[in-house]
Amino acid sequence: MTVFEELKARGLLAQLTDEEEIKELVNHGKATFYIGFDPTADSLHVGHFMALCLMKRLQMAGNKPIALIGGGTAMIGDPSGRSDMRTMMTPETIQHNCDCFKEQMSKFIDFSEGKALMVNNADWLMDLNYIEVLREVGAHFSVNRMLTAECYRQRMEKGLSFLEFNYMIMQSYDFYVLYQKYGCNMQFGGDDQWSNMLGGTELIRRKLGKDAYAMTITLLLNSEGKKMGKTQKGAVWLDPDKTTPFEFFQYWRNVADADVLKCIRMLTFLPLEQIDEMDHWEGSELNKAKEILAFELTKLVHGEEEASKAMESARALFTGGNAEQMPTAEMGEGDFKEDKIDILTMLAASGLVASRSEARRAVEQGGVTVDGEKVTDIKALFEKERLADGGIVLKRGKKNFRKIIYKG
Repeated sequence: MTVFEELKARGLLAQLTDEEEIKELVNHGKATFYIGFDPTADSLHVGHFMALCLMKRLQMAGNKPIALIGGGTAMIGDPSGRSDMRTMMTPETIQHNCDCFKEQMSKFIDFSEGKALMVNNADWLMDLNYIEVLREVGAHFSVNRMLTAECYRQRMEKGLSFLEFNYMIMQSYDFYVLYQKYGCNMQFGGDDQWSNMLGGTELIRRKLGKDAYAMTITLLLNSEGKKMGKTQKGAVWLDPDKTTPFEFFQYWRNVADADVLKCIRMLTFLPLEQIDEMDHWEGSELNKAKEILAFELTKLVHGEEEASKAMESARALFTGGNAEQMPTAEMGEGDFKEDKIDILTMLAASGLVASRSEARRAVEQGGVTVDGEKVTDIKALFEKERLADGGIVLKRGKKNFRKIIYKG
């Protein structure tokens, strides 16, 4: 199976501009491709995961990735897939986020010996002047055509600023610069970036003539991947200080049954033959598949040792074993009365519920366990000594839990 065939078999590719030429480049290690990352936070999240895995996969096949950090475009914001205008950031914040991205990307991509590049579009965008943009870039774009792009049509209903309107031009200029400066002949992006990417391809051909070629490919589920990065309590980050390896493991361990094999196929580096054997797995076998998914992705981000610890802690939720990586909540002296703490106080103080009344409902509805044992008495008490000696595992529902310890 060729590299291109594997990308399709894994469900990674959607729209292409020139499939035969793309096959030639990718299969023979001739592609110099870029994927853009806007530094809107100081950590990448699982919404970026598919792009990072794709870059790693193509680099392993001899192709050269360029990680483009949008330090310049982040100054104005991208309207793609959004219903509101992005919050402005200071140059200092953007630079800090860029530095964090570089450290995290190095876990996926080999930047040594010219095997990959990391560049910041602020290096060329910030030096442009307005007249130059109008003459050299703006003249090649049709406003009528731009307004037909889905990303702009969505924003037009609530108001699209002229600032945001320029994002397509800036992203297109990125591809033009990367093509000229680094020989970048391919770009990848999510479905929501398709119009912006086509703008870059068209700009290269208009500026440099028909003989100039540049390819665009979209990732089938990259826009869906961005949704993957959101849970009820916020984003799932790749930074272990924001999302612990255990929490990261649990996120993937709890994916829906309908999504687990799709995620294994798209995001892991397991052989397709092995994944194909899982296609008919059902019931408890799907839980095994979820554990495989969680372990492989945690290993990729945090290393095999942390992945093994996370898996052990996850299993401890059901067996009462060692759960050292589990999210922890500390109970202080003020939480106890006569060296005992009640179940409602623990639930509220741990953050598993918003209030004591919510804690009461959770207990009465049978959704609370302590060390695997269901608690149905809202007056249930627990000894300080028990919390001081290794702590207890407090669980609300199927996916929300804390290791509760006493710290005087």
